Amino acid sequence: MQRAPSAAAQKSPSWSFAMEPWRTLLVLAVAAAAAATPLIDQLAPGQEWPARSSVGQPGDSTKEEIKVEDVFSGSTNETAVEEVDEEAFAKAVITKEVDLTKDEITKVDYSGAQVWKIQTNKRSVVAVVGRLRRRNLVSTWGGNHTHMDILVKPNAVKNVTRAFKRENITYDVLIEDLQRRIDEENPPLDENELSLQDRRGHKMTWKQYHRLEDIHQFMDYLAKTYPSIISVNSIGKSHEGRDLKVLRISDGKPTNKAVWIDGGIHAREWISPATVTYFINQFAENFDVESDDVKNIDWYILPVVNPDGYEFTHLGDRLWRKNRKPQGTTRVCFGADLNRNFGYRWGGKGSSNNPCSDIYRGSRAFSEPETKAVSDFINNSAVNFTAYLTYHSYGQYILYPWGYDSVVPPDYQQLDIVGKDVARAIQQTGGSEYSVGSSSGLLYPAAGGSDDWAKAKGIKYTYTIELSDTGRYGFILPVSYIEPVARESLAGLRVLAAAVNKA
Repeated sequence: MQRAPSAAAQKSPSWSFAMEPWRTLLVLAVAAAAAATPLIDQLAPGQEWPARSSVGQPGDSTKEEIKVEDVFSGSTNETAVEEVDEEAFAKAVITKEVDLTKDEITKVDYSGAQVWKIQTNKRSVVAVVGRLRRRNLVSTWGGNHTHMDILVKPNAVKNVTRAFKRENITYDVLIEDLQRRIDEENPPLDENELSLQDRRGHKMTWKQYHRLEDIHQFMDYLAKTYPSIISVNSIGKSHEGRDLKVLRISDGKPTNKAVWIDGGIHAREWISPATVTYFINQFAENFDVESDDVKNIDWYILPVVNPDGYEFTHLGDRLWRKNRKPQGTTRVCFGADLNRNFGYRWGGKGSSNNPCSDIYRGSRAFSEPETKAVSDFINNSAVNFTAYLTYHSYGQYILYPWGYDSVVPPDYQQLDIVGKDVARAIQQTGGSEYSVGSSSGLLYPAAGGSDDWAKAKGIKYTYTIELSDTGRYGFILPVSYIEPVARESLAGLRVLAAAVNKA
């Protein structure tokens, strides 16, 4: 039975993009007193800024310079990457444009592909993986400064095994047959769950990874059921014309803080939209009994930033990462990495100018309609956001800026404290251990990310949260993990809400 909104909530005004005045811009916050160092190192008129890297990464002096990030970015030999014939490269990887409105779509088959975990404590490992990557025999999945997970392409296992043996590189096989794991990942619902869908009024279950249509219908259902606290609006369209639907949960109090949450910026990370929609459902169904920390926040939630790519992972290529806009001069490669397309430090480390690359940054900052829509909304909205959370997978990290280089903002200690409080709540709830630190410090530099851009806008609590797991399943996380991951993530979100209310 659906819980009715509280009486107080019923009196609150509904939210409308069309009527909300775009009268103020978000302003860049400047730290004061002891934290007087600016949050970003771009010159402002009449102000002196610290030299780049003047705020160093904790532990930099003792960290071995391995440059693992070069392998993830594909820049171990940038000229070699750029010399690859674009059309030939496109044929080697799966970049074919697919009409998703048709039924006869040939899915990418990963039979025989494997996922390996390797240690990166030797320079030779990085060099070998870089060479194999340029030959399109492997691609990188996840990892950090100490190890990486690599996808060994179908029919390349023998060649890669031989190369590793020659260089005396050891590895662990995490996934022996990737296609089998994909086939088992998202089974159809049983009859009991299907009958529950009819009684609920929507199809969302958190026992299955749902298509975009189910997610959008679920959001619309909640807006109709709880119109006094929930509203849904589109902030723009994707390249293929799909709505970028944002749901707001608010009781309308003018004193409320505001938090932005998004998911699905990388298409293949299915656990992200599943977790974000779980948050929506919990707050919507239980708003009248929620804590004041939750009620005193206006929640703006975009479950799927990359709807075209997300649909393509269901119908074409399960491991597609980017959006689906044609790129490059010959238009044979598709998609830009939306998390390299945001406008702060765009085009820097950890991004590629090769349109066929998985981390292609786009032709310019905000060249993609999806990132531009997010930017336009936050720039033009009267909403003054205190937190910006973007959910990804995988690795179990809570990351704060900066990602563009090995530097941290002056308030990094506070970000670290709150991040560790969130991690503690997650572990106490579900047992998962999350590492906390800056994006570049824990992982590798990656410029053009949404979290860096949000922090540069002055949004205080900015985090990228890499959800479960740590590599056993990687991007292909079985549906049995959805509710446990979402439940413990919600516990962490409540801790963040408390910090936002104290800010």
